Amino acid sequence: MNMPRISAVAVLAAVALAAAGCSSAGSSSSTAPAAPSAAPGASSDSAVNLSSVTLDIGDQKGTGAEAVLTAAGLLSSLPFHVSWSDFTSGPPMLEAMASGSVDIGGVGDAPPVFAASGGEAVEIVGARQTNGDQDAVVVPKDSPITSITQLKGKKIAYGSGSSANYDLLTVLTKAGLTTKDVTLVNLQPAEALAAFTSGSVDAWDIWPPYVQQVVAQDNARVLATGGAYGSPYSFEVAAKASVANPGKAAAIKVYLQTLDKAYVWAATHPDAWAAAWGKAAGLPASVMDVAAKIDANTPIPITSAITSSEQNLVNQFYSAGLIPSKVNISSYITTEFNSTVTGS
Repeated sequence: MNMPRISAVAVLAAVALAAAGCSSAGSSSSTAPAAPSAAPGASSDSAVNLSSVTLDIGDQKGTGAEAVLTAAGLLSSLPFHVSWSDFTSGPPMLEAMASGSVDIGGVGDAPPVFAASGGEAVEIVGARQTNGDQDAVVVPKDSPITSITQLKGKKIAYGSGSSANYDLLTVLTKAGLTTKDVTLVNLQPAEALAAFTSGSVDAWDIWPPYVQQVVAQDNARVLATGGAYGSPYSFEVAAKASVANPGKAAAIKVYLQTLDKAYVWAATHPDAWAAAWGKAAGLPASVMDVAAKIDANTPIPITSAITSSEQNLVNQFYSAGLIPSKVNISSYITTEFNSTVTGS
């Protein structure tokens, strides 16, 4: 999370082509952020007839919510209608969310920062924590590059506004480099994979399962990964208009509760999740057995520590000249749905 072995480029290209498609499943500028506030909305969910609500959910094809909910046997338990829209990464998902075509979706640490800096009407409504940053900088097997400092003057593929963007920023910073010391090549995963395997770029910063894919199938080498880089959080983000809508807010509350259960199941059943994830993504067990263990997520309430962590991303991206404004990220975070997290 198994299919007949085909080329890695073909697999990911198919994923990218699917990104524009949708499927439906009916289931009958301050640097010191203030604490996020709990907005009204979910408290009235008992009066909402959820069977009449449709939640438009953004997803990352084969790697996100639909796959884990299906694997955990929870997809059919959702008491509202669901319309799924697939995206290649978090940033285009949040752009669609800001335009009103998506209600909620899961992303990494950086997409909410770029969306907030651009004034997009979205907010973080749920959080998950990992054991450490899961993104990695990889180089081809025959590359002479053996350290991050040797990336100076080299071409690095990454996704602008993605979690890999922040991972790469921290990797370069810790090595005494800036983004101006390298040539950044903004590519979505399928395009980046093709560029990486063809030698068009010298390195690639990417997330699971792509890291494990190029290591297992192309013998790529990992230069940097782990808790020393990036941040340990990923998020569910919703359109502010959806949170303000009583019906949508009630559905979001149930969705977050159910999704949290699915991620807990995945973390405690890594072998079963790896098999299901591999089937959804079209990748073999050699890739997914490793990715499923590394990519484990623990649902957690939104706290001031999370707000501070995201504000730190804002400050660093702004200082690097990668976002246009240094926003107060607390204006884009709500604790309204913290009660959905078990034990919170």
